[in-house]
Amino acid sequence: MSSRRAPDKLERGNRAAPKSRTPAATGKRAASGSRWRLVAVAVLLGLAWLGLWGRAGWVMLGQGPQLAERARHQHLVHENERGDRGDILDRNGRPLARAVRFHSVYARGSEVADPAGAARALAPVLDEPATKLRSRMASSSGFVWLARQVGDKAAAKVGELALPGIHLVYERGRLYPNNHLAGQVLGFVGVDGKGLEGVERALNDTLTPREAEVVVQRDAAGNRLGDAVEEGALDGEDVRLTIDAQVQDLAESALARAVRLHNARWGVCLVVEVDSGEILALANHPFFNPNIFRGGSPEGWRNRAALDVFEPGSTLKPFLLAAALQEGTVETSETIFCEEGKWRLHGETIRDTHEYADLNPEEVLRYSSNIGAAKIGLELGAMKYHRYLERLGFGRPTGVRLPGESRGLVRPPVSWNEIDMAAISFGQGLGVTALQLARGYLALAADGVARPLKLVRGEHGVSGRGERVFSPEVARTVREWMIGVVEEDGTGQRARIEGMRVGGKTGTAQKASAEGGYGAGRVASFAGFFPGGDPEYLVLSVVDEPHPATYGGVVAAPVVREVAVGTLAGFRRLPSGAVAASGPDDPSAGVAVEHAKAARRSVAADGPDVPDLRGLPLRRAVEILASRGIVPVLSGRGTAVEGQQPAPGADWPGGGQPFTLRLAGYAES
Repeated sequence: MSSRRAPDKLERGNRAAPKSRTPAATGKRAASGSRWRLVAVAVLLGLAWLGLWGRAGWVMLGQGPQLAERARHQHLVHENERGDRGDILDRNGRPLARAVRFHSVYARGSEVADPAGAARALAPVLDEPATKLRSRMASSSGFVWLARQVGDKAAAKVGELALPGIHLVYERGRLYPNNHLAGQVLGFVGVDGKGLEGVERALNDTLTPREAEVVVQRDAAGNRLGDAVEEGALDGEDVRLTIDAQVQDLAESALARAVRLHNARWGVCLVVEVDSGEILALANHPFFNPNIFRGGSPEGWRNRAALDVFEPGSTLKPFLLAAALQEGTVETSETIFCEEGKWRLHGETIRDTHEYADLNPEEVLRYSSNIGAAKIGLELGAMKYHRYLERLGFGRPTGVRLPGESRGLVRPPVSWNEIDMAAISFGQGLGVTALQLARGYLALAADGVARPLKLVRGEHGVSGRGERVFSPEVARTVREWMIGVVEEDGTGQRARIEGMRVGGKTGTAQKASAEGGYGAGRVASFAGFFPGGDPEYLVLSVVDEPHPATYGGVVAAPVVREVAVGTLAGFRRLPSGAVAASGPDDPSAGVAVEHAKAARRSVAADGPDVPDLRGLPLRRAVEILASRGIVPVLSGRGTAVEGQQPAPGADWPGGGQPFTLRLAGYAES
């Protein structure tokens, strides 16, 4: 049996065993598969590369112009570009009004998720009622202003709140760095950048910037790339006024003290350079700060020097005497009987303050006799006197670049009767503005030539160099008589300056009553010029309804003296001993002198040490510190620097250390 099974095993073994393969055959077959895979990948990559090149060629050659135009529209946009409003400068280049940029807050109603909550959050920041803000956000308009030209602190708070739909945007605005200095003269602009009052309105066309449509390039995020126009190319023109900021400060300070001391309603003070007719100061009180004009009363920004008409009183008498001398109706040696202080004319009584008898024309002016002036006027006649008043500029605007300037009130001479002629001779029965009165006195100071007043440098005014009204001899004679008003025993003694001759004339006019006739109110005025022999400066002060003192020699003359002393000191023209001569009626003259001298002192802010700021006007000290990026802490009240910390010569403070200025003098109490 064993012999039969053995072959079976062998046969099964032969069937189960695999065919043997060599290593060489196996390697050949693997290499062949790899080559086919590489070829397939290469073909695919080649096709993809050809496709990309084909697509690129089509985009560049076929669609290139179309796509380039689309890209240009996406990155280059048309926008309206607007420049900055021109600056207003004083005669020395100090900025009185500047173009600045403010933040404004607006809302997009569709983006505001919670109008009520947003209004509650913004109300204390924007100082607006929440109900009002919510009402604005509910507007159907997609864009609505919430607040225009807000402060930096409020803008930063709005940014921190990060309310959906509430946005900040920069707007161009106006800043008056000296606050109330010449506020009524400068006026102000509205939120749309248009001048609404003062020089801002009168010279709006000059100051207004230009607009241009420009192409602006922006990146994918919308950020602007570069400037479309050269910086400043579209800006409005700067305007340089004849105002001297330091003289203006002196005039405002002196006027403010007089108005407060004498319980007056308002006051005006002008300083004019005689040779050029340029106005160095035009002060109004109460003051007006154009930075905060919103919500204020029009009375606050009213420029009374150009708009308010008043009866000039005795300040008109020098023109009467000059006209009478020019016409030969009165002689310098003539004697005029002044009726012992009381004169009845056609049922009306004309009175003097003293019982004068015989006075010559010089004494009529020195003692301000109404009766003497009335008799001279009646002799001159209405037609002749009216002609001189007209040639001096009364009854028409002066042409100074201020909007709405009044014409005054001078009736036609055919309507004057003898009572009218007598009253107008001593300054009642006609109305003038402070600017008109200053222009009239400028003619006397300029040897009889009626020159135009100027407020803008480089302008020639409406009448060129003016016309001759009085001969030089007549003008000098009347000026000598006016010097007697101050230097002798006249009504203007409180305008004296030791070491210098000063001429002037007082005025105390009754005010018309609403019920007819004249009431209890008075207008006190004084016009002075210095030096007396050859005037260089003219100062006019008008104070409305002072009480209990009402006389121009008591109320207005000290203002003129103080401004004159300060101006002369500032120009280093003050005679020695002038301050010592100040009396109890002018206790601040010494302060005015120091203030003016310090204002002209050269102070450098770029040195390694703190400069000496003591004695400087507050405005100038702040300007110096601002150039170093320092905002000072103010201590005390006033507009002159009395002390400082750090002391002069110390190192400049750093690391947020305060710089303190202690104030005194010229207190605005």
